[in-house]
Amino acid sequence: MGKLMRSNDRKIAGVCSGLAEYFGLDTGFVRLVTLILLFVSFGAVAIAYLLLTILLPIKGNKKSYSERMNERIAKK
Repeated sequence: MGKLMRSNDRKIAGVCSGLAEYFGLDTGFVRLVTLILLFVSFGAVAIAYLLLTILLPIKGNKKSYSERMNERIAKK
């Protein structure tokens, strides 16, 4: 198994497709389960999705959102 990363095959942020690639599942299935859990969990999945969006690097980029933001701040 490779490293967990956000995918470039994205609808919103690439988290669901990254999870699907990591676990070897169908992307549509992961998106459907995420959507169902979003309503059942009273927003806990939304918070987890947001955290994964910030923390996971984008495939091919190898840097997380926070690392990219730190680089932008350092350039100013």
